[in-house]
Amino acid sequence: MQGPVEEELEFLVKVLERYPLDSLRKIAEKEGINYYRLKRLYDRYYGKYLHVSAVLSLRRMGLRSFVGFLSVPSDRLMEVAARMVQNPFISYANPAFGFKNGLSVIFLVPDDQRELAGKMLEKYSNDYEYYEARAYPYNGNDNFGRWNLDYDYAVLIGILKANARTPITEIARKLGKSRPTVRYMINRLIDEGIISGFSAYFDVNVHDRAVIGLTQHLNEEVLERFEEHEISVAVLPGYGYFLEWYFSSKEDLGSKILEFSNYVEKLIIEYFDPAFKEINDRNMRTRYERMARKDGKGWRSILEF
Repeated sequence: MQGPVEEELEFLVKVLERYPLDSLRKIAEKEGINYYRLKRLYDRYYGKYLHVSAVLSLRRMGLRSFVGFLSVPSDRLMEVAARMVQNPFISYANPAFGFKNGLSVIFLVPDDQRELAGKMLEKYSNDYEYYEARAYPYNGNDNFGRWNLDYDYAVLIGILKANARTPITEIARKLGKSRPTVRYMINRLIDEGIISGFSAYFDVNVHDRAVIGLTQHLNEEVLERFEEHEISVAVLPGYGYFLEWYFSSKEDLGSKILEFSNYVEKLIIEYFDPAFKEINDRNMRTRYERMARKDGKGWRSILEF
Protein backbone atom coordinates (compact mmCIF):
# COMPACT_ATOMS: atom_id res chain seq x y z
CA MET A 1 0.00 0.00 0.00
CA GLN A 2 1.30 3.43 -0.95
CA GLY A 3 2.36 5.54 2.02
CA PRO A 4 1.53 9.19 2.65
CA VAL A 5 2.72 11.88 0.26
CA GLU A 6 4.51 14.52 2.32
CA GLU A 7 3.35 17.48 0.21
CA GLU A 8 -0.29 16.39 0.50
CA LEU A 9 -0.01 15.93 4.25
CA GLU A 10 1.59 19.35 4.69
CA PHE A 11 -1.12 20.97 2.56
CA LEU A 12 -3.89 19.36 4.60
CA VAL A 13 -2.26 20.27 7.92
CA LYS A 14 -1.99 23.94 6.89
CA VAL A 15 -5.64 24.03 5.83
CA LEU A 16 -6.87 22.37 9.02
CA GLU A 17 -4.70 24.66 11.16
CA ARG A 18 -6.58 27.62 9.67
CA TYR A 19 -10.04 26.04 9.83
CA PRO A 20 -9.91 23.32 12.51
CA LEU A 21 -13.67 23.03 13.08
CA ASP A 22 -15.15 24.06 9.74
CA SER A 23 -16.80 21.61 7.38
CA LEU A 24 -14.89 20.61 4.26
CA ARG A 25 -17.36 22.51 2.05
CA LYS A 26 -16.85 25.71 4.07
CA ILE A 27 -13.08 25.27 3.93
CA ALA A 28 -13.20 24.76 0.15
CA GLU A 29 -15.32 27.90 -0.28
CA LYS A 30 -13.10 30.04 1.96
CA GLU A 31 -9.88 28.84 0.38
CA GLY A 32 -11.17 28.72 -3.20
CA ILE A 33 -10.04 25.12 -3.65
CA ASN A 34 -11.75 22.14 -5.26
CA TYR A 35 -14.02 20.46 -2.71
CA TYR A 36 -13.61 16.97 -4.17
CA ARG A 37 -9.82 17.23 -4.10
CA LEU A 38 -9.96 18.34 -0.48
CA LYS A 39 -12.36 15.52 0.45
CA ARG A 40 -10.16 12.94 -1.28
CA LEU A 41 -7.12 14.05 0.71
CA TYR A 42 -9.12 14.28 3.92
CA ASP A 43 -10.59 10.78 3.54
CA ARG A 44 -7.15 9.38 2.78
CA TYR A 45 -5.22 10.97 5.62
CA TYR A 46 -7.42 12.24 8.43
CA GLY A 47 -7.63 9.95 11.43
CA LYS A 48 -4.79 7.81 10.13
CA TYR A 49 -1.87 10.13 9.51
CA LEU A 50 -3.05 13.40 11.02
CA HIS A 51 -5.49 14.70 13.61
CA VAL A 52 -6.90 17.95 14.94
CA SER A 53 -6.83 18.25 18.71
CA ALA A 54 -8.00 20.84 21.23
CA VAL A 55 -5.14 22.64 22.97
CA LEU A 56 -5.98 22.77 26.69
CA SER A 57 -4.82 25.20 29.36
CA LEU A 58 -4.05 22.83 32.23
CA ARG A 59 -3.41 25.80 34.50
CA ARG A 60 -6.93 27.16 33.91
CA MET A 61 -8.25 23.67 34.67
CA GLY A 62 -6.37 23.60 37.97
CA LEU A 63 -3.98 20.85 36.88
CA ARG A 64 -0.21 20.68 37.35
CA SER A 65 1.94 18.61 34.98
CA PHE A 66 4.70 16.30 36.21
CA VAL A 67 7.33 13.97 34.77
CA GLY A 68 8.34 10.88 36.74
CA PHE A 69 10.83 8.04 36.52
CA LEU A 70 10.27 4.73 38.30
CA SER A 71 12.47 1.69 38.85
CA VAL A 72 10.53 -1.39 37.72
CA PRO A 73 11.89 -4.92 37.03
CA SER A 74 12.04 -5.61 33.29
CA ASP A 75 9.70 -8.61 33.55
CA ARG A 76 7.01 -6.44 35.19
CA LEU A 77 7.11 -3.40 32.90
CA MET A 78 3.87 -4.12 31.04
CA GLU A 79 2.03 -5.20 34.18
CA VAL A 80 2.95 -2.04 36.10
CA ALA A 81 2.33 0.26 33.12
CA ALA A 82 -1.12 -1.28 32.58
CA ARG A 83 -1.98 -0.67 36.24
CA MET A 84 -0.66 2.88 36.11
CA VAL A 85 -2.70 3.99 33.11
CA GLN A 86 -5.88 2.79 34.79
CA ASN A 87 -5.36 5.97 36.76
CA PRO A 88 -6.61 8.70 34.36
CA PHE A 89 -4.28 11.28 35.93
CA ILE A 90 -1.34 9.38 34.41
CA SER A 91 -1.03 10.51 30.80
CA TYR A 92 1.30 7.77 29.63
CA ALA A 93 3.92 5.28 30.79
CA ASN A 94 6.75 4.01 28.58
CA PRO A 95 9.78 1.76 29.15
CA ALA A 96 12.92 3.76 29.92
CA PHE A 97 16.46 2.87 30.93
CA GLY A 98 19.21 5.07 32.31
CA PHE A 99 19.44 6.82 35.68
CA LYS A 100 16.26 4.84 36.48
CA ASN A 101 15.56 1.48 34.84
CA GLY A 102 11.83 0.98 34.43
CA LEU A 103 9.19 3.47 33.32
CA SER A 104 9.07 7.09 32.25
CA VAL A 105 5.69 8.73 32.96
CA ILE A 106 3.88 12.01 32.49
CA PHE A 107 1.05 12.69 34.93
CA LEU A 108 -1.31 15.44 36.04
CA VAL A 109 -2.15 16.45 39.60
CA PRO A 110 -4.90 18.85 40.73
CA ASP A 111 -3.36 21.94 42.29
CA ASP A 112 -4.84 21.19 45.73
CA GLN A 113 -3.47 17.60 45.63
CA ARG A 114 0.13 18.31 44.63
CA GLU A 115 1.46 17.04 47.97
CA LEU A 116 0.02 13.60 47.13
CA ALA A 117 2.13 13.00 44.00
CA GLY A 118 4.72 10.90 45.81
CA LYS A 119 2.08 8.76 47.51
CA MET A 120 0.53 8.03 44.13
CA LEU A 121 3.85 6.85 42.65
CA GLU A 122 4.52 4.69 45.73
CA LYS A 123 1.70 2.43 44.57
CA TYR A 124 3.83 1.32 41.63
CA SER A 125 7.46 1.49 42.81
CA ASN A 126 9.48 2.11 45.96
CA ASP A 127 12.22 3.82 43.93
CA TYR A 128 11.13 6.85 41.96
CA GLU A 129 11.72 10.53 41.36
CA TYR A 130 9.44 13.17 39.90
CA TYR A 131 9.48 16.83 38.91
CA GLU A 132 6.83 19.40 38.13
CA ALA A 133 7.13 20.49 34.49
CA ARG A 134 6.20 23.88 33.02
CA ALA A 135 6.33 25.30 29.52
CA TYR A 136 9.60 26.81 28.35
CA PRO A 137 10.27 29.69 28.75
CA TYR A 138 8.74 29.75 32.25
CA ASN A 139 6.77 32.88 33.12
CA GLY A 140 6.42 32.06 36.83
CA ASN A 141 2.59 32.14 36.76
CA ASP A 142 1.29 30.15 39.75
CA ASN A 143 -2.30 31.36 39.44
CA PHE A 144 -4.03 28.00 39.01
CA GLY A 145 -7.76 27.80 38.46
CA ARG A 146 -10.23 25.28 39.80
CA TRP A 147 -12.38 22.79 37.92
CA ASN A 148 -16.00 23.67 38.69
CA LEU A 149 -17.83 22.79 35.48
CA ASP A 150 -20.50 20.14 35.05
CA TYR A 151 -19.34 16.59 34.37
CA ASP A 152 -20.49 16.80 30.73
CA TYR A 153 -17.78 19.40 30.08
CA ALA A 154 -15.11 16.85 31.07
CA VAL A 155 -16.62 14.37 28.59
CA LEU A 156 -16.65 17.08 25.90
CA ILE A 157 -13.01 18.01 26.56
CA GLY A 158 -12.02 14.37 26.11
CA ILE A 159 -13.82 14.20 22.77
CA LEU A 160 -12.26 17.42 21.47
CA LYS A 161 -8.81 16.43 22.70
CA ALA A 162 -9.01 13.08 20.89
CA ASN A 163 -10.58 14.49 17.72
CA ALA A 164 -11.67 18.11 17.54
CA ARG A 165 -13.38 17.42 14.20
CA THR A 166 -15.87 14.97 15.70
CA PRO A 167 -19.25 15.93 14.15
CA ILE A 168 -21.47 18.05 16.40
CA THR A 169 -24.31 15.58 15.83
CA GLU A 170 -22.16 12.74 17.20
CA ILE A 171 -21.11 14.81 20.23
CA ALA A 172 -24.71 15.83 20.90
CA ARG A 173 -25.81 12.20 20.79
CA LYS A 174 -23.10 11.14 23.24
CA LEU A 175 -23.86 13.96 25.67
CA GLY A 176 -27.63 13.74 25.29
CA LYS A 177 -27.71 17.44 24.35
CA SER A 178 -28.97 19.48 21.42
CA ARG A 179 -26.57 20.72 18.74
CA PRO A 180 -26.94 24.39 19.84
CA THR A 181 -26.17 23.38 23.43
CA VAL A 182 -23.00 21.59 22.34
CA ARG A 183 -21.91 24.66 20.35
CA TYR A 184 -22.55 26.82 23.43
CA MET A 185 -20.46 24.45 25.58
CA ILE A 186 -17.54 24.54 23.13
CA ASN A 187 -17.69 28.34 22.95
CA ARG A 188 -17.77 28.55 26.75
CA LEU A 189 -14.64 26.42 27.04
CA ILE A 190 -12.94 28.74 24.54
CA ASP A 191 -14.19 31.93 26.22
CA GLU A 192 -12.99 30.75 29.63
CA GLY A 193 -9.56 29.95 28.21
CA ILE A 194 -9.76 26.24 28.98
CA ILE A 195 -9.45 25.56 25.27
CA SER A 196 -6.74 27.91 24.03
CA GLY A 197 -6.94 26.79 20.41
CA PHE A 198 -6.81 23.78 18.08
CA SER A 199 -3.77 22.13 16.57
CA ALA A 200 -3.44 19.95 13.48
CA TYR A 201 -0.58 17.49 13.80
CA PHE A 202 1.03 14.54 12.07
CA ASP A 203 0.58 11.08 13.56
CA VAL A 204 3.27 9.31 11.55
CA ASN A 205 5.40 7.02 13.69
CA VAL A 206 8.83 8.08 12.48
CA HIS A 207 10.19 8.22 16.06
CA ASP A 208 10.32 5.18 18.30
CA ARG A 209 13.02 6.32 20.73
CA ALA A 210 13.81 9.41 22.76
CA VAL A 211 16.78 10.57 24.79
CA ILE A 212 15.59 12.36 27.93
CA GLY A 213 18.00 14.57 29.80
CA LEU A 214 17.71 16.54 33.03
CA THR A 215 19.99 19.48 33.70
CA GLN A 216 20.17 22.13 36.39
CA HIS A 217 21.52 24.72 33.95
CA LEU A 218 20.32 25.05 30.37
CA ASN A 219 23.02 25.64 27.78
CA GLU A 220 20.97 27.23 25.02
CA GLU A 221 23.53 26.03 22.52
CA VAL A 222 21.67 22.71 22.64
CA LEU A 223 18.59 24.37 21.12
CA GLU A 224 20.63 25.79 18.26
CA ARG A 225 22.61 22.63 17.69
CA PHE A 226 19.56 20.40 17.47
CA GLU A 227 17.17 22.89 15.86
CA GLU A 228 16.78 20.65 12.79
CA HIS A 229 15.74 17.72 14.98
CA GLU A 230 12.59 17.17 17.02
CA ILE A 231 13.46 18.27 20.52
CA SER A 232 11.24 19.55 23.33
CA VAL A 233 12.19 21.58 26.40
CA ALA A 234 10.38 22.06 29.70
CA VAL A 235 11.23 23.92 32.88
CA LEU A 236 11.40 21.93 36.13
CA PRO A 237 10.81 24.57 38.83
CA GLY A 238 13.20 24.12 41.73
CA TYR A 239 15.48 21.81 39.74
CA GLY A 240 16.28 23.00 36.23
CA TYR A 241 15.28 21.76 32.79
CA PHE A 242 13.91 18.73 30.98
CA LEU A 243 15.10 17.98 27.43
CA GLU A 244 13.63 15.27 25.18
CA TRP A 245 15.14 14.45 21.81
CA TYR A 246 13.15 12.13 19.52
CA PHE A 247 14.77 9.83 16.98
CA SER A 248 14.44 6.51 15.18
CA SER A 249 15.89 3.18 16.30
CA LYS A 250 17.50 3.02 12.84
CA GLU A 251 19.85 5.79 13.96
CA ASP A 252 22.95 5.10 16.03
CA LEU A 253 21.98 5.14 19.71
CA GLY A 254 25.55 5.40 21.02
CA SER A 255 26.28 8.58 19.10
CA LYS A 256 23.01 10.12 20.31
CA ILE A 257 23.92 9.44 23.93
CA LEU A 258 27.44 10.82 23.54
CA GLU A 259 26.23 13.93 21.75
CA PHE A 260 23.38 14.66 24.16
CA SER A 261 25.25 13.87 27.39
CA ASN A 262 27.38 16.98 26.95
CA TYR A 263 24.34 19.09 27.84
CA VAL A 264 22.67 17.17 30.70
CA GLU A 265 23.57 15.66 34.07
CA LYS A 266 21.00 12.84 34.04
CA LEU A 267 20.11 10.79 31.00
CA ILE A 268 17.56 8.10 30.18
CA ILE A 269 16.46 6.37 26.95
CA GLU A 270 12.70 6.07 26.38
CA TYR A 271 11.19 3.40 24.11
CA PHE A 272 7.89 3.93 22.26
CA ASP A 273 6.71 0.35 22.04
CA PRO A 274 3.46 -0.39 20.09
CA ALA A 275 2.06 -2.49 22.95
CA PHE A 276 2.54 0.39 25.39
CA LYS A 277 1.12 2.87 22.87
CA GLU A 278 -2.07 0.82 22.72
CA ILE A 279 -2.68 0.94 26.47
CA ASN A 280 -1.71 4.61 26.62
CA ASP A 281 -4.09 5.52 23.78
CA ARG A 282 -6.90 3.57 25.40
CA ASN A 283 -6.42 5.55 28.61
CA MET A 284 -6.31 8.91 26.81
CA ARG A 285 -9.68 8.51 25.12
CA THR A 286 -11.69 8.74 28.37
CA ARG A 287 -9.24 10.19 30.85
CA TYR A 288 -10.87 13.57 31.51
CA GLU A 289 -14.32 12.16 32.19
CA ARG A 290 -12.75 9.64 34.59
CA MET A 291 -10.76 12.40 36.32
CA ALA A 292 -13.81 14.57 37.00
CA ARG A 293 -16.30 14.08 39.80
CA LYS A 294 -19.78 13.40 38.45
CA ASP A 295 -21.32 15.89 40.89
CA GLY A 296 -19.35 18.69 39.25
CA LYS A 297 -17.37 19.46 42.42
CA GLY A 298 -13.86 19.33 41.10
CA TRP A 299 -11.43 16.54 40.33
CA ARG A 300 -11.35 13.12 41.93
CA SER A 301 -8.46 12.14 44.20
CA ILE A 302 -5.34 10.89 42.44
CA LEU A 303 -5.15 8.16 45.11
CA GLU A 304 -8.55 6.65 44.26
CA PHE A 305 -7.20 4.47 41.46
